[in-house]
Amino acid sequence: MFADPSAAGQTSMKDELDRLVAIGKLERRHVEPLSALHGAGYCLHRAWGCGKVTGLDPVLGRLTIDFAGKPGHGMDLAFAAESLKPVPPAHILVRKLTELPALRQLAVTQPTELLRIALASFGGRATQDQVQNVLVPDVIKADWKKWWEGTKRALRKDGHFQIPAKKTDPILLLEQAVGARERLVSDVHLAKGLKARLLTVLELMKSLEDVGDKPTVGDEVIHLLNPEIQSHMKTMPGLAIEAVLVRDDLRQATGAAAVAGELSTADVWAGNPTVLAVLAEASVGKHSRVLDSFRSAHPETWAESILGMMNDATAKVAGEMADLLLRGNQGQALKEKIVRLVSQHAATSELLLWLARARSDVFADVLGPEVFRAMLTAIERDQFLEKKSNKLRDYVLDDQGLIVELIESADIDLIKDLTRALQLSPSFDDMDKRSLLARIVKAFPSVQSLISAEHVKQDITLLVTWESLERRKNEYHELVNKTIPANAKDIALARSYGDLRENHEYKAAKEQQKVLMRRKGELERDLGRARGTDFSNPRVDVVSPGTVVTVAEAGSAHHEAFVIMGAWDFDLEKGVISYLSPIAQSLLNKAVGDEVEFDFEGSRKRYRVVSIAPAPAPKPVVGESSEPDAPAAGESGSGVTPTAG
Repeated sequence: MFADPSAAGQTSMKDELDRLVAIGKLERRHVEPLSALHGAGYCLHRAWGCGKVTGLDPVLGRLTIDFAGKPGHGMDLAFAAESLKPVPPAHILVRKLTELPALRQLAVTQPTELLRIALASFGGRATQDQVQNVLVPDVIKADWKKWWEGTKRALRKDGHFQIPAKKTDPILLLEQAVGARERLVSDVHLAKGLKARLLTVLELMKSLEDVGDKPTVGDEVIHLLNPEIQSHMKTMPGLAIEAVLVRDDLRQATGAAAVAGELSTADVWAGNPTVLAVLAEASVGKHSRVLDSFRSAHPETWAESILGMMNDATAKVAGEMADLLLRGNQGQALKEKIVRLVSQHAATSELLLWLARARSDVFADVLGPEVFRAMLTAIERDQFLEKKSNKLRDYVLDDQGLIVELIESADIDLIKDLTRALQLSPSFDDMDKRSLLARIVKAFPSVQSLISAEHVKQDITLLVTWESLERRKNEYHELVNKTIPANAKDIALARSYGDLRENHEYKAAKEQQKVLMRRKGELERDLGRARGTDFSNPRVDVVSPGTVVTVAEAGSAHHEAFVIMGAWDFDLEKGVISYLSPIAQSLLNKAVGDEVEFDFEGSRKRYRVVSIAPAPAPKPVVGESSEPDAPAAGESGSGVTPTAG
């Protein structure tokens, strides 16, 4: 067995390999890789990592390697030649095997030298993730982010390292040291696109103490930014405003001179760009200052404008807007706006999500049972709009104290009413609904009997129109046959990128998988309970699914008409509501002349049933049959009247 990597040992081993080729036990193409493995003394396997080559036995045709956790592992020579790569002794992986304590000491005392070794091992260039994967946790056991931030400052001062603005770009090991000023200013010049240039300017600002003549550097960079701000003013106003903010920060930090005629944030806002579009283009970290600049540009109308667009914003942006309003002494106007949207059940799920996350003493007089009722409406509305995810629903489920905090100020009758509304909501599956109801029972034990009675009465069948059934089936098939397989490929691809701890693509794909599988379960459960029908010949002596119900507000001539249809039908503009909705549940089984109370347009009022008539025939579905494809069930008989809640 040969274990001598010296020149003499290599020659002798080469002769033996040539002999194996001559007698047909080894292919000629394997000789050079095996010689390289034996000469290097160390190797790398895709799954087992780095190992030490301890012997090559030409008689048995085996290469012996000590891998971590697999000492003395033998491999067939041909397989070893094709699956192993030689690793030189100076490589970081080898040094982790042979001198790990010394590397750990370097991480503390000479982090730049440790990075030099790591980058040299990767051919002088490696991304931050690659460096982290090779050093953590064997060499660096402390907080990586804290260590890396400190090390980056040292690398910039050293001059032999080029640190990119983007985390995904490689760190470069330079043969010749480059001065901080030359390197940083060069990065700004070489950046392609305004977005990338702003990142390099931010990096420059972190190292201003190392650049020498700050005003001169500031002047040079500002003269690069101003033309780009001008060119982006109309096409990408959000990016232009962010660039103005960064430019002004740089001027203040360097003491650079003002430039006559340069654009300000007010100049960009003068073009009347849409605030939400501007925020979408600007970096998240700049949102607060962008909104401040809008306030400065429109001192008379800013509050009214912000209030008018909050309901169209994402939860995070709504929070930024609320902070601006509070700073601008517009807290009362903000509360009035929220109360109005909540009372009208017009608040979007994003606005309510922000309100749920931001609940504090500031909004104590706004938060209450009507907010919870508005949340149920928004969650149901999003479901009927067939949105792929519902962050508000997820937050309601995850925040253990939210429901109780919202309804604890209500009297017991209102709490029972809200409990019924939750029971009738089609937006939560049975398990989630039981979890939410359990929280209410724990805080208000007197509603236990209500929940038990309703559970007994609950009808597991869903009456649906053929059109809505076809939509759900199409969504299910699209999900199972296209979306979920595509997500599986995304997960596999992201997994191939390496260390899963900092693999954001993998985490995002796995989170998406949870959403998709939950939706798949919801669709399977709903389709399994669905009974398709055209709602022909409904009962009209009382309110039932498939009827148009006209009601008159008590003491008023005001009339409203509701078309009560299947569990998945909803069109507010046409008055179409699901028979499971709170309004429909209040009306079911009522005859002409009966009176009923329900919430409509944000207030609870009494109504009288004026007329009941058959609803217009639903839109026919091509290929409609009396036995829908699995997992849906068969068609129901006409004239079925579910039990009202």
